[in-house]
Amino acid sequence: MTPVRVTVWGENRHEKIEEHVRAIYPEGMHATIADGIRENLGEVAVVTTATLDDPEHGLTEEALQGTDVLVWWGHAAHGEVADEVVERVHRHVLAGMGLVVLHSGHWSKIFMKLMGTSCTLRWRSEHDRELIWTVDPTHPIAEGVPHPLVIDEDEMYGEFFDIPAPDELIFISTFSGGEAFRSGCTFHRGYGRIFYFRPGDQDFPTYHHKDVRRVIANGVRWARTERPERAVPVLLRYETGEFFSGKSYAGPLG
Repeated sequence: MTPVRVTVWGENRHEKIEEHVRAIYPEGMHATIADGIRENLGEVAVVTTATLDDPEHGLTEEALQGTDVLVWWGHAAHGEVADEVVERVHRHVLAGMGLVVLHSGHWSKIFMKLMGTSCTLRWRSEHDRELIWTVDPTHPIAEGVPHPLVIDEDEMYGEFFDIPAPDELIFISTFSGGEAFRSGCTFHRGYGRIFYFRPGDQDFPTYHHKDVRRVIANGVRWARTERPERAVPVLLRYETGEFFSGKSYAGPLG
């Protein structure tokens, strides 16, 4: 199998303006996430990075054509992501590109567009202990992950999490205040696979955690799809006896 081509996209705002975040992630959160994927997948992955301030946010048509799985972290500047770039990413996901959305990426334009809901939740920005419990130990994303996965300090997310019912629920989290959260969820949209994973507030060294890095790498490996070409699903009209050809339509009939 050819290596999975991964683009790690990071907003890269907190690292520039907050010294304590820069101390944790001196090369940027996106670089630390990318290192974790390389660490776990080795030669099976070719990993590049892109940020909000790159031309077209680093997500040009050429860049997305060369990406099998896009990993997304954003928080403070969701509104600065250009709508035309969101539309481009959305089209590629429907056509078969994998997407791994991390932590506060739940409120990114692309995740909300794919979910079709508000994606709101409860939160508390304190030094909470998080226990991540595996509820589907047979899933490939859970491979090699301890039960529970313990994160000593992170931000709390709690239910209700306004997302569609996941296709697969792999992890749930519990916190020191008694809250629970669906923290590892998969979805399918068009030909694309999506994995949402909760941990990773910028104020904590979560993306240095070896087991968090393993989960993200497993998610990348799972989200890759094998298709002969990337194309969005289309409406096809068939006559009786036509099994391999049909008349396609670009969109709904007006």
